[in-house]
Amino acid sequence: MTRPVAAIILAAGKGTRMKSSLHKVLHPIAGRPMLLHLIAAVEGLAPERTVVVTGAGREQVEAAVAPHGVMTALQQEQLGTGHAVRQAEAALAGFAGDVLVLYGDVPLVTTATMRHMIEALHGDGDPVAVVLGFRPADPGAYGRVIADADGRIARMVEYKDASEDERLVTLCNSGLMACRSADLFRLLGQVTNVNAAGEYYLPDVVMLGLREGRASVVIETGEDEVAGVNSRAELAAVDARWQQARRAQAMADGATLLAPETVWFAHDTAVGRDVTIGQNVVFGPGVAIADGVVIHAFSHIEGASIASGAEVGPYARLRPGAVLGEKSKVGNFVEVKKAVLGGGAKVNHLSYIGDAEIGAAANIGAGTITCNYDGFFKYRTNIGEGAFIGSNSALVAPVTVGAGAIVGAGSVVTQDVEADALALVRPPQEVKPGWAARFRERMRARKEAR
Repeated sequence: MTRPVAAIILAAGKGTRMKSSLHKVLHPIAGRPMLLHLIAAVEGLAPERTVVVTGAGREQVEAAVAPHGVMTALQQEQLGTGHAVRQAEAALAGFAGDVLVLYGDVPLVTTATMRHMIEALHGDGDPVAVVLGFRPADPGAYGRVIADADGRIARMVEYKDASEDERLVTLCNSGLMACRSADLFRLLGQVTNVNAAGEYYLPDVVMLGLREGRASVVIETGEDEVAGVNSRAELAAVDARWQQARRAQAMADGATLLAPETVWFAHDTAVGRDVTIGQNVVFGPGVAIADGVVIHAFSHIEGASIASGAEVGPYARLRPGAVLGEKSKVGNFVEVKKAVLGGGAKVNHLSYIGDAEIGAAANIGAGTITCNYDGFFKYRTNIGEGAFIGSNSALVAPVTVGAGAIVGAGSVVTQDVEADALALVRPPQEVKPGWAARFRERMRARKEAR
């Protein structure tokens, strides 16, 4: 029978190096707060309970996790990682299963790695704990894990307390751990703060278990997966690692990225096969791209759905609620917001289409705008199938242009246009022969007289 799983996520640190009024763990990676990246990975295990340990800025963290059904526990004083984990004991009262200890500022740990930790906890030797280790390029001040070839841990030591020989060890402690709930809190109750920092260290449960005759084991992962964020520079570096992996995945799944290093995905960007993405394209959250779509350079897309065969850009902006039908086109310097384009519809140049429904095969001329806001309320524009809107037209919503209708260039449309009708909303052209020449002659004479 599969044992239940719980997760404790430590997020009580002040994050002073971020120099921000926003809590450290709420700074975004790929458009989603770091903490929510981690919670999403935990959800892949179907946990019975998830507890976030808060401290400074608790209100922000509590508000962020509330929609996800996550519990919180408060660490009033910052007395070390072992002390922080103990604050979740009450929230896990009655829980009898496996506990993962994670960190809100280490956001890229995958569900697969978490599952591997749980599996190792029930592997050979009945380990008291599983520690996630890694070998960084620069071990620096990380705590060290002293283990044999089979991963059995002989000693774990914080850098401040390590000997010179121990500091030469390259296997480092990420801080992440898996432990049975009964063992975790029982051993934490025995942890002391007799060390160089005067803190209660979570890794001490490993040594306490060893004294009872039960070893712990270490499993390893890559440095990128356990990269932590304590500054803006580290945030950018972790985001860059995430982006690099996502670009590689998109190309492996059948998309072409013309300049991969310039494309920025959101955490939930869905990209189909045979999609071509040009240079310097940015995706915000909530974008779904079907097969065969072409997105040209310098486009910005957020909250949009793009059907197969559609074409976007260059220099296009799709805002939330934009829905592009099959083989539709949104071109140069066009902005679309909360609008649906039917199959084959075209908005090619220098237009704003907001709060609108554009029928299939309709053609929107350059410089056309839907005037959807009167300063108080938004209104919709409906354009029928096959309609043609001439360049530099303004459609003052609420207004409907029927199927097959034509709106002459330069029109300001304030009333509905019936299907297959022609709408001309402009004064008749008046030509005065010779007027321009006489004007110039008169103005030159005035200038010479000064």
